[in-house]
Amino acid sequence: MKDSTQTNTSSNHMALSGCRVLDLTTPLGHLCGKILGDLGADVIKIEPPAGDAGRTRFPIYKDPTGERHSVFWLAYNNNKRGITLNVESADGKELFQRMAQIADVILESYPPGYMGSLGLDYGKLSASNQKLVYTAITPFGQTGPYREFRAEDLEIQALCGVMSLTGYPGRPPLRISLSQSEAWASLYGAMGTMTAYHYRQRSGEGQFVDVSAQAACVIECAHAPFFWDYNRELSTREGEFMTGRTITGAKFRTVWPCRDGYLTFIIYGGPAGQKTNRALTEWMNSKGMAPEFMKNKDWDQFDVSVMTQEDVDQMESAIGKFFTGITKAEYMKGLVARGMLGYPIFTAADILADEQLTSRNFWEPFSVAGRSEPVLFPGEWAQFSEMGCTIRRAAPALGEHNQEVYGTELGLSAQQIAELQSNRVI
Repeated sequence: MKDSTQTNTSSNHMALSGCRVLDLTTPLGHLCGKILGDLGADVIKIEPPAGDAGRTRFPIYKDPTGERHSVFWLAYNNNKRGITLNVESADGKELFQRMAQIADVILESYPPGYMGSLGLDYGKLSASNQKLVYTAITPFGQTGPYREFRAEDLEIQALCGVMSLTGYPGRPPLRISLSQSEAWASLYGAMGTMTAYHYRQRSGEGQFVDVSAQAACVIECAHAPFFWDYNRELSTREGEFMTGRTITGAKFRTVWPCRDGYLTFIIYGGPAGQKTNRALTEWMNSKGMAPEFMKNKDWDQFDVSVMTQEDVDQMESAIGKFFTGITKAEYMKGLVARGMLGYPIFTAADILADEQLTSRNFWEPFSVAGRSEPVLFPGEWAQFSEMGCTIRRAAPALGEHNQEVYGTELGLSAQQIAELQSNRVI
């Protein structure tokens, strides 16, 4: 079991070893810094003395002492060291400028113009560190009529088009419950940062990277604008159904209730679909639940594209009755044994128990405050043959590495650090 003080000695052989990152992001960019940290960068999370907003983000758990801890913070800020700094104070600005002079990358997600108002924008900082890569992640980017608009995930999902495609036909659009803007903006922020860092390694020149969360999320549903531009037709919400597979306009169910949850299945066409449909019919027949019309169907000649809605409804009625009598585990086992298409819909509990992820050593146990048992965190999202990509340290406590960074690395005395703390600079 690892704890927040442990590091992996193989970090010198990771892709971003030797790269120092100053991470001032809000929750919009937390994952960006974590990705760089996963790849070996020395990421220093800089928080206001009162703490980052991510520390109070739900879900929350209480330890035996009653102290509250954000699971969000623990998940998206591991592989980072943590310090506190009030960048709006004169001493705070000076300290940040000193750190920026020896940094390779700066990440921030403040409103456009905020860092400039402090004299800490890319233009000012790059004057003394021409190799600096400075990435700004904001809702709408640094330019355009929306640049100064504030927005959270709900508003960004609304303005990127993804909400218009989520939900049921004839009913209001829905927000995807897991934040999309934070994930996509951070992913493209990390990609942009690494691209600029690679360019710097070749040219010796840093640059400014401007990431728009809205633009990042549009890429998630990039087919929809193209469909409108080409056909003047809007893609529609379909709920748990799928359309566009027949010449008759029939819709097909994709999500089904089963005995202990939900599973995915759709009546398929083509060779793979013919095999799946035949195997499902045989499986249903073994339980005495296959109707005669399915048992008598020539699946080798089956053409899903000509099915009418009546055909679909008749077949789905029989299939649905069969699925309600089996569990997700039975479904998975049956799929594999018969070479069928489909999967159960996993919950968080199912994911933790999944044999595929476990076999790849995906979960990494770390100790966290207030728990005697280790907590499993997602680990290697990619396995490299020559490099590491793993969790080396837990998310930092507030100001956990102040002494290490300000004292050991910047050379401040114990008295100077105490004065900075007393003045709420750190």
